[in-house]
Amino acid sequence: MASLMQELIATLRKEHAAYQELLPVVEQKTQAIIANDLQKVQTITETEQSAIGKISGLEQKRTEIMQNISVVLNKKLPELTLPNLIQLLDRQPDEQETLKEIHKELTDVLKRLSEVNGHNRNLIEQSLEMISYNMNLLQSTRIVPGNNYNKNAGQWDMTASQTGMFDAKQ
Repeated sequence: MASLMQELIATLRKEHAAYQELLPVVEQKTQAIIANDLQKVQTITETEQSAIGKISGLEQKRTEIMQNISVVLNKKLPELTLPNLIQLLDRQPDEQETLKEIHKELTDVLKRLSEVNGHNRNLIEQSLEMISYNMNLLQSTRIVPGNNYNKNAGQWDMTASQTGMFDAKQ
């Protein structure tokens, strides 16, 4: 059990470090979105995907370790969360304290990542709304030429190829 605990602690530390490395990347993404630097957003997204791949591998390893611990403790895996495991370690205060610290650090960094990602999502949604608004505005100004109102104004019929615009909603 002791070796499983040490392996779990090492994996959680690596996972925390990976999230810590990811945090400045998503914060840079915020600045790139605000600056409307699409090339930088794309580069940052590729960096994010690489970091997420690394985190996924660590998460898979953590899950395997937790499975092994659940067998040793005779607990079902869904019931054996990190907070539950911390409570079960009454006889091992050093590991219990270490896991508490790592759990808090992971919770804090994940909370911050969630906040920044939520902010980025809102910025992107606002940007898309603005693009949609501008596309509709451009489309409406291309379809209605000037303010020449006459008795045939309601019969103006222009095909999509004459407008030079595309239907962004399709």
